[in-house]
Formats: sequence, structure tokens, C-alpha cells
Amino acid sequence: MSQRQVVSFYLNGMVQHVMPVSPTQTVLQYLREQMALTGTKEGCAEGDCGACTVTEASLDPDGRVVFRAINACIRFLPTLDGHALWTVESLSSGGRLHPVQQAMVDHHGSQCGFCTPGFVMSMYTMYQNGLTSPVREEVLDHLSGNLCRCTGYRPIIDAALNMGNYPEARLDLEQIQQQLFELQEQCQESLCITGTDQRYFAPNSLDELAALYEAHPQAVLLAGGTDVGLMVTKQLRTLNEVIYLGAVVELNQIERDDDCLRIGATVLLNEGYEALANEYPEVRELWKRFGSMPIRNSGTLVGNVANGSPIGDTAPFLIAVQTRVVLRKGARRRELPLEDLYVDYRKQNREPGELVEAVLVPLRSADIQVATYKLSKRNDQDISAVCSAYALRVDQGKVASVRIAHGGMAATSRRAPHAEQVLDGQKWGEEAVARAMQALENDYQPMSDMRASNAYRLKAARNLLYRFYLESTGTTDTRI
Repeated sequence: MSQRQVVSFYLNGMVQHVMPVSPTQTVLQYLREQMALTGTKEGCAEGDCGACTVTEASLDPDGRVVFRAINACIRFLPTLDGHALWTVESLSSGGRLHPVQQAMVDHHGSQCGFCTPGFVMSMYTMYQNGLTSPVREEVLDHLSGNLCRCTGYRPIIDAALNMGNYPEARLDLEQIQQQLFELQEQCQESLCITGTDQRYFAPNSLDELAALYEAHPQAVLLAGGTDVGLMVTKQLRTLNEVIYLGAVVELNQIERDDDCLRIGATVLLNEGYEALANEYPEVRELWKRFGSMPIRNSGTLVGNVANGSPIGDTAPFLIAVQTRVVLRKGARRRELPLEDLYVDYRKQNREPGELVEAVLVPLRSADIQVATYKLSKRNDQDISAVCSAYALRVDQGKVASVRIAHGGMAATSRRAPHAEQVLDGQKWGEEAVARAMQALENDYQPMSDMRASNAYRLKAARNLLYRFYLESTGTTDTRI
């Protein structure tokens, strides 16, 4: 297969052809150290503070231009191949501030100024996506990844709410679309970047990806980079071989048939959760609390599942609704229930060189009741202490089927078989629920850590089951 070693993308309207310093050079390092675009700041180097926020544009599977705010600090430069990027330096024109900048000035949204470029770029992304006059909830969602120690946020929120009250300054979508189409034509060959003891592969087809991973099973698979990026920026690891999934168009698909939603491995968290929420509206709060907007704009839903973290918020709900995973090794595919993918902490039922190609989420049945709850110290941008999920069918007052799953309670996201057994076939009422709450002690022996003690986690899991009972029945009785 033919390969190329130069990354091609647009930066502030100008095409760039770049040989990265290393395959894991971050976008932030490139902007600040090579391009002297120092408006983009480094705060946390882990995608938490938003000081490094920039605006990325790419073509969706239908060829439409989509703008996304992303964290430059954990995004590897080669992943920009075929995309466009804007930094805060590009916003003003002809000596005039862009409307989002002028709104920040007029509403006193900047104090020390360190975080300001990141806020501006998050607002700029909203603006370019057509949210020029957003409502407050939209502003809070889009600014969820930007932290400020000075202003208390009110003047920044006011600026975002009023950025449409200035002469319009939207980018030319047709021009950007044409530029990105032309880049795609130039990027037909797979990207392969080599550095000192490092290699980065970005195959263009699923078959090429599967063959490559089978041949290099020791390689790190990179999708959104919201976890892999931290291996470099926080753990200071050298990743010798990286295989990037993001150039494989076949993996960026959401398909619906008579039985299930098929969500491919590179579908972003926002798009994946939107599809889930259309089928199961109960996951909407979890979606918005999963992470900040820039994290959800880079991370992938399947990546969160394949990561296998015991505190990943996606797996418990998907396990509860009987999701299956599609595994691919070379030319061979197989399926298995999601709960069977997880063997132990960071251990999975995957062969070397086998990747998670997609998840298959059953369509909602008319008689199913579901819920998922996230408990964390902060409402936004926090890792769960406990994440619980439930799927219940009641027939003539009795439990016909029930599935209960938790994250944060064990070495993996795991079902609660003892509690399920207590409930199965019983009247869906106080007595059975109380016994199931006690049975959770046989299902989980959670650990204590900085997020919660084991006693808190077990008590929380019991109370969340009771909450599900109350909400599913409309009961307000709180005798237990």
C-alpha cells in the first residue's frame, strides 16, 4: 500500500503541509512552539481546563462541514490530517474584533485573561455552527469545558448570550467545504509517520486497519485520544506504535435496522449519545454530564467502551439494555455480549490484534423501563463515584426480566446477578426491592479511593436501586 508522511490541513485559512516532530506531537505544541500562536494556552495538559481550546472543522459522512471545539493539549497533530483549524489569532479582521470577542469586551468577560482565548474559541465554535443567539442551557453546555478562576462566569455567559447582537461574521461554508474536499483528494494515501523509535499509522480502510492491527498487535489504538493523549502529556510515555482509527470512513457510521443501532468505532461521543438518546431519552442527562463539550467532540463512544475503565459511564447502561460488541481480527468478525468483553481490570476477552469495530444496541421495546444515574462530587466534568443502570420489564405486576449494572463498584463495569435473582419473578414492590438492595452486598465489594469510600459506594448503589423503583412506579413512599 502506498503511504505518505506529511500531514495536510488548513490553519487559520492557510493550507499547511507538515512533518510532525514526532508522531505524538500535540496540536498545542505545534501551535505554540512552531507557529508562535501563543494565544492558545496550556493549563492542565489533560483536557480539563479549556485554556487550549481551538476550533476544528471536518466533513461529516454526508459531506457537510461541522465545527467542533477541541482540546489542543491532548490532540495529536497527525489527527488533523484533512481537517481545518482556527485559533484565537485568526478571529479579528480589518482591525475589528469578531462578535464573540467584542461581546466579551462589552460584557466584561475577561479579567486575568489566561482562560479568555479558550472561552472565545468555544463561543466562536457555537457561532460558526449557527448558534449566534443561544439559550442559556446551550451556552452552559458549550462552555462546560472552560474553567475560569476570576469572573464567576456570569459575564462570560452574558457575552455568549449576546454575541449575536453584532454584525454577522460567519465563515464561508462553501469555501471551507471545497477546501476540505480538495484535501481529501490529496490524502488518498494512508498516512504513515515515523520518528525515533516511533511509528504512526492512519489506514484509510477497515480492511487495511484490521490487517495492520493483526500484524502489529502491540500497537496502541487511537480513536479520540482523550485517554491516549494523557499517556503522553501526563504519564510522559513514549508510544512506539500508534494506529489511528479516525481516517477509516466505514467506522464513522450510525446505522439503524429493525433490531438495533449499530454505532461504529469512530463515532464521536456527542453523535453516539445523541443516537442513544433518540432511542432511550433517559440517557440524556448522562450524555451532558459525561464530559465537557471538547471531550465529547474528540472522544468516541465505542472508545469509552473498548477502554474498559471500571469508571466508564457508557458501559453500565449499554450492558443493562443487552448491547453486543462486534470484534474484528483480520478478516474474521465475532460478536459477544458487552458484559462478556470485560474479564478483569484492564483485561478483556479480546485476542491480540483484535479490535472493537462497533456496538450493537437493541432498539427500545415498548414495555421496557430504563434508567441510568451518575453520582459524582461535581455535576460537570467529573468522574463518577458510582454509575448505575437498569432495564426492567414488569408483567401483571411481577418482574418479567431485570438487568442491573454498575460502574465504579468493581474492577470492571459489571451486572448485579444476586440482586437480579432476588427480583426475578417477584412482585415489583417494596419487599422485593428491599431484599435486592441488601443482595447488592453479594454482587460488589467496592474499593475506597479519593472519589468515595467502599461503604459510600455500596450505600449509594442500594439507594439508586430504590430511586429507580420509586421513579418506575411513581411512588412517593419512602419507608425504607
